[in-house]
Amino acid sequence: MADAFLFKAELRKGTGTGDARRLRRAGKIPAVVYGGGAEPVALVLKHNEVVKKLENDATYSHLLTLDVEGREERVVLKALQRHPSRPVIMHMDFQRVSTSEKIRVHVPLHFINQETSVGVKKGGVITHNLVDVEVACLPDRLPEHIDVDMAEVDVGESIHLSDLKLPEGVEIVALLQGPEHDLPVAVIQPGRLAESAEGGG
Repeated sequence: MADAFLFKAELRKGTGTGDARRLRRAGKIPAVVYGGGAEPVALVLKHNEVVKKLENDATYSHLLTLDVEGREERVVLKALQRHPSRPVIMHMDFQRVSTSEKIRVHVPLHFINQETSVGVKKGGVITHNLVDVEVACLPDRLPEHIDVDMAEVDVGESIHLSDLKLPEGVEIVALLQGPEHDLPVAVIQPGRLAESAEGGG
């Protein structure tokens, strides 16, 4: 499984838009790695290899190993630029991580117990307001995803960021900015069945 999070790259020799176009035509992706107290380095990755790795959702919120011509670094995938109309990755940003410094990463939300939710059983419909959340933590604490348990949520009720159960040492960035940033994650709205039951048929 470790290999799933290993990205092989080469140092990028050229610069500029013309060079980036040439690389893309050759089936390669221009990229950059930065942070960690070192200079940014321009890289090139193979498009097909990257696409295969990105099929695993965990890649987006996992510590990765970046192998640059035999030299390995621990990184996270910070940004991914896709072509607006074609299935092509245009550019990638990697950020170096230090085991002693907190990182900020968007982690996907996994909604569980939706079918058996109190509100859904009454005919309510779940609306997802968020699909991921930005967390701050040390690299070795980074969760692959955060569960959102819908089991006890009734019609008209919602789950907020402050309701999420987080692993130890993990904080939600929005909540660090104050209680007014406690956004709703999911809400159960009345569906047709629930409305007709309330209206007496």
